[in-house]
Order: sequence, then C-alpha cells, then structure tokens
Amino acid sequence: MNQSLLSYGVGALLYCPADSKNIVSSLTEERFGACFSLALCLEDTIKDTCVASAEITLKESFRRLWEQKDRLSFFLPQIFIRVRTPEQIERLVRDLGETAAILTGFIFPKVSPENLPAFLDALARVNAERHAGLYAMPILENPAMFPPASRMDFLYRIKKELDAVPDRILNIRVGGNDLCHAFGLRRHTDDTIYDILPVAGLLSDILTVFSEDYVLSAPVWEYYGGSHWETGMQRELKKDLLNGFIGKTVIHPKQIPVVNGMLAVSPEDYSDACAIVDWDPLSKRLVSAGVSKNRMNEQKTHTRWAEKTLLLAHLYGIRRSPTHPPDSE
Repeated sequence: MNQSLLSYGVGALLYCPADSKNIVSSLTEERFGACFSLALCLEDTIKDTCVASAEITLKESFRRLWEQKDRLSFFLPQIFIRVRTPEQIERLVRDLGETAAILTGFIFPKVSPENLPAFLDALARVNAERHAGLYAMPILENPAMFPPASRMDFLYRIKKELDAVPDRILNIRVGGNDLCHAFGLRRHTDDTIYDILPVAGLLSDILTVFSEDYVLSAPVWEYYGGSHWETGMQRELKKDLLNGFIGKTVIHPKQIPVVNGMLAVSPEDYSDACAIVDWDPLSKRLVSAGVSKNRMNEQKTHTRWAEKTLLLAHLYGIRRSPTHPPDSE
C-alpha cells in the first residue's frame, strides 16, 4: 500500500492506555469495528511510576496478537505506540522481537526542534538495523509554540527536520487538549475547537505551515455520551475537513463510526472529483460546470482537492445521503 493510502487510512485513531488488559480480546472480537487505527499510549495516560509495568503489558499484548493473527480472522488495525522518550523506541522494538512486524510506527509527543532530531534518529536506527519500515507521527502540542512572536520559527524548524525524512512521516497530529489547557479553556458539545480563538489561531498556523506537504490529523473530541455529543462531533469534523485535517484522534469506540461517516465522500464531491481527474485532454477548456450544475470545476485549481477526495472515497466510501450537521448559532 502506498504512503498516501496509509496516511489517509489512519483515520479514526483510537487511543488506549498501553497497560490495557483487554485490548487483544477487543481486537480479535472486532468490538471496535474494522475501520480505525490504534494508539497504545505510554505517555500521558500512564503514571510515571507505572511505565515499566505498562511496557510489560504492552509486550504481552503484542505477543498474544502475533499468535492470534494466524489462527483467527479479524481486522488488525495500524498500530502505533506513543512513547515518552527516544530511548524507548529502540528498547521496545528490541524487546518486541518478531512481534514488532505488526507495529506500524511510533507517536512522538510534545515535539520541539530540540527533541525531534533524537526521536527521528532513534527511528532511523531501528529501521536500518532491522530492515523495518516503521513510521513516525509527531504531535504538535508543545507549549513552546504558543507565543505568537516565535511560533512560526518554531513550526518551520520542526518542518525542516521532517522534510529530511518525509517518507517516514505518516501523519502530523495536533494535541487539542494540550492547546486548550494552556489557556485554561474547554469546549462544550455545542462548541467546536475553532470557536476558541487562541487555539484556532494556532491551528491555522499549523495548517499553513504543514498541510501542503503532510497529512494532518485533527484534535480529539472529548465527548462520547450525553445529549448532542454526536451532532457536536459531526459539526467539528465538518470544520476539520473544510480546513484540511484528515482523520481525528478518538478516545472512545463510539466515536469511530462518527469519524468514518464524516470521512466518507458525498456523491457530488465524488462525481466532480472523477470528472476533474479524468479531464478530457482534447478539451480546449479547463473549466466546466460540476456534475450537479451548481458549481464550477476548474482543472488547474481543483486537481489536488480531487485527488484527496478520491483517496477518501477509496478508503471510507461514498455517503448514501449527505451529512449536514447543523451549524452552531
């Protein structure tokens, strides 16, 4: 599978503490469905004093999955480990042994221009020594990027590091809760993260710097129950996609189908994307009416959108009916 499909296929990334005892049975019994990715977290979800025991549980989970994958038929998602330090990367891959073959990559937390080289070097050594093809997903959540006066320098220094190894960068993720925490703010189910202006400014700068060259995934939506949580999540996902985020961190299995439903492509977008990609090379014009005759398609300016749309359609399908979550007042 090419890297674009892998990057877009991360989709709904379900976070789970690495010390979970039932993650293997949940996967083999397909309790989460068959269209999601999995992050096993050794960082914020685990107490500092419990990291060693969490690593033992994680290695046992990999061993059991490795044994079950040839005996049972079940969906095995892309699996990532969220580490704390670069040193963990090499140790974990060594300790996982042959079971590391079911690992897709590592999530780097709170990256900065200072710590990112060490993370990338550790990944490069693992890939070189073991002929592995592991990927990285750095998270932009470091408080050092908050001050507007130094933010763009911070982000471009990170991009310079990533641009040296773009084939190893599967996604760039954004730590929404960390961003909100810095300002002491929290959204409700009738808000979106884009309504929090200081955070929206950060998101805008991140998209401006990275989205031309990398797939970015949207911040977590923290509600999974109560009234209107699903509508609120759909509303935020609509804005995620409009602004260029693909996929979303999820913290409960109930959120997975909501993300997948919004990543599915509308029939109109799919038809127009096909028309743009398959533009008649003999046509004298590079502009035409859309399939529904309500908007313009322009071959020169809509091709990248069309290619992204077809990737999403391939992975998440085409909606039977349009999804239009209500806009907040």
